[in-house]
Amino acid sequence: MSDYKVILEQEIEALKQKVSQAVMPEEMHAKVNKDIVALERSVALGSYDEKYEKVSRYIDWALKVPWEKESADNLDIERTKAVFEKHHYGMQDVKNRFLEYVSVLKLRKEQFADQSFRAPVLLLVGLVGTGKTTFAYSLAEALDRQLVRIPFGGMGSSQELRGSSRLYLEAEPGRVIKGICEAGVRNPIFLLDEIDRVAKEANRDIMGVLVELLDPAQNHSFRDAYLDYPVDLSHAIFLATANNTGDIATAVMDRMERIAMPSYTDKEKIVIAQKYVLPGLLEKAGLKPQQFIMDDAIWPLIVRPLGYDMGIRTLQRTLEGAVRKAARIIVEKGYPEVIITLENRKIFLPQY
Repeated sequence: MSDYKVILEQEIEALKQKVSQAVMPEEMHAKVNKDIVALERSVALGSYDEKYEKVSRYIDWALKVPWEKESADNLDIERTKAVFEKHHYGMQDVKNRFLEYVSVLKLRKEQFADQSFRAPVLLLVGLVGTGKTTFAYSLAEALDRQLVRIPFGGMGSSQELRGSSRLYLEAEPGRVIKGICEAGVRNPIFLLDEIDRVAKEANRDIMGVLVELLDPAQNHSFRDAYLDYPVDLSHAIFLATANNTGDIATAVMDRMERIAMPSYTDKEKIVIAQKYVLPGLLEKAGLKPQQFIMDDAIWPLIVRPLGYDMGIRTLQRTLEGAVRKAARIIVEKGYPEVIITLENRKIFLPQY
């Protein structure tokens, strides 16, 4: 018997031990054990290289799936309110909608403690830079849930969501199953980001998978093509974002509650930049607040350069560039502080 064959047999035995101790559906146990038996037969016959790679990778993924593990929700409404106030300025109507959402979750879970309650799916629609994505992160923090972000921008195939058949050597699960494996629980918050920006040629297929994910009648048994076994996602929370809804299938829209995200006023953007964005950028750059000073006259020019409206994300990039330049000047010149004025702004700010 070759040393390689001995090593394979030892690894197969280790796989059997892991499977025997794993928490998974009985049928999945049987499915995996059947693969192991077939693998042992291949090794005994001396034909095992490719088959071992396929089977061992499949079992590794099956073991990673949190088949039953869930996190417990923190449904304290005052905590939720504090989290949203900490991360978001203004947007009171949107914050109120999320507070209502958490209140309903709390009441329904208390009333139907022994039943499966499926949370409504919210769709945040608004222009770039209105904070759609950050609301999902805030909800995850408030509820103490893991967050799984799936970016749809440019997604070119439904296989990215659902995975591909394990008959192919390089096959693997889709982003949904990978997401819960990384989160370690089957009830995270799924952030389906920019669902209106999928590749046009794949729109129909991707929208079909979305219907399955968002439909309470179907997502209790979501079937990934790689695992080829249903996974219960009915306890997960789904939030989606979009810049507009023109390219979203009607069947998908019917399964979501739309929340319109209003644009921030210039005054609100300045407050957000000063109180929320800039402090984090300074800390990241190792600068103290007193080392980076910006004249009040500069802020309106940053928020609306040449008259056009800048989103929060672009505003953040502009400030990040200014902070980096200030950090370099302080290090190279030994200055105790940097003051950005109308006269020297071209050194720190992009020229449009």
